[in-house]
Amino acid sequence: MGAPARLDRASESGPPPHALAEGSGAQVAAGWKLTFRALRHRNYRIFAAGQAVSLIGTWMQNVSQLWLIYRLTGSEFLVGAVGFCSHLPVLALGPVAGLAADRFSRYRIVIAAQAAFLLQALALAALTLTGKVAASHVFALALSWGVINAFEVPARQSLFIHMVGKEDLLNAISLNSVVFNSARIVGPSVAGVLIAALGEGACFLINASTFLAVLGSLFLLRLPSIPRAAPASPWTHLRDGFRYVHGHRPVLVLLLVNSVVNIVRAPAVSLAPFFADAIFGRGSRGLGFLTGAAGVGAVAGTLGLARRTKTEGLPRVALYSALTTGAVLVTFAWSPWFAFSLALYSLFGFSQMRQNAAANTLIQTMVPDEYRGRIMALFSMTVIGVLPLGHLAGGAIAEFTGPRWAVFLGGAICLAGALVYRRFADGIHRSEHDRGTA
Repeated sequence: MGAPARLDRASESGPPPHALAEGSGAQVAAGWKLTFRALRHRNYRIFAAGQAVSLIGTWMQNVSQLWLIYRLTGSEFLVGAVGFCSHLPVLALGPVAGLAADRFSRYRIVIAAQAAFLLQALALAALTLTGKVAASHVFALALSWGVINAFEVPARQSLFIHMVGKEDLLNAISLNSVVFNSARIVGPSVAGVLIAALGEGACFLINASTFLAVLGSLFLLRLPSIPRAAPASPWTHLRDGFRYVHGHRPVLVLLLVNSVVNIVRAPAVSLAPFFADAIFGRGSRGLGFLTGAAGVGAVAGTLGLARRTKTEGLPRVALYSALTTGAVLVTFAWSPWFAFSLALYSLFGFSQMRQNAAANTLIQTMVPDEYRGRIMALFSMTVIGVLPLGHLAGGAIAEFTGPRWAVFLGGAICLAGALVYRRFADGIHRSEHDRGTA
């Protein structure tokens, strides 16, 4: 009777260890497959590969451009003004760019924009490497970059649903954020080393070469033909887009909340060189580490979103992300240690990108395709276009009070805005639930 009793106890305790190991391995594999499910679509795989290369160069240029202006001028206000020039066109031209994305081929707009980015980076590299660069050149080229970006972002964002379908849209947007922020880890860290060794011009030249990869990937895509049935009058078409937003409160609320959060986070980004060098004495490498830390946090945050298969709960993700961003900025402003600041900047990237990715997905699942370009242009205005206001205000405040007070004020406003948004989050959640059960 002893042996059978031992067998019974063994069966009661669960499957044998090797079965548990095999089961755990299968669960892990299934989890990874779920997280990266958008990669099963050929078009998205090719596009993501090209983006991964190009975005490393873009982040190298972003950091190098900030450092170049800091080196040339030493002015908090002018460092903030570079961000103003880079992003103002998205705010000024957003509605026109969205109109173009709904009236013309989004695919061709993206190709033309990537080619223009390449030429802009080459011009900046040539001026810097020949020693002829001046602050006025950097501002002019930053403005040209912003004009290109104004048309590229809504067209590119509107292509995702045609690459993966609505069922994998959240995953594709989240993975795109993962690619973006993985480059944010690598690019600034490499830039920090290269600036110290070779100067900013080398980073600009490398960035120019990376656009060849994204152009190559775009030419390999096989996208369906998307008919454009636009009204005869562009003005009527444009006005119709604004009327749609005004009549759909969840979309309007999400756009407004995104605007507030992204305006007030801008000073923490544009004033990062002063935190890295003037406050903590870490130079260009410190700036690269700060930007990379934000990328690490953003990758972690968006990978978590990528595992979701439904949009239910995303309104609350946006709420908690906005609250976290505000709390982090208030704390980061007065952090006494560089290591602590790196940890806070990582959490800043985590919350910021979850906020943007959640809002992006919610909006894209709400709007019909014929409005997608115009609405995504408005969304890009809330993510990118409003940054000039934050950059300029942060630079002006920092000029008189110092960088710490500028970032602190932004964090306090972010907390207040998140608390206001809390009143609407449940309504957006119910709207999502009703649409899902309809």
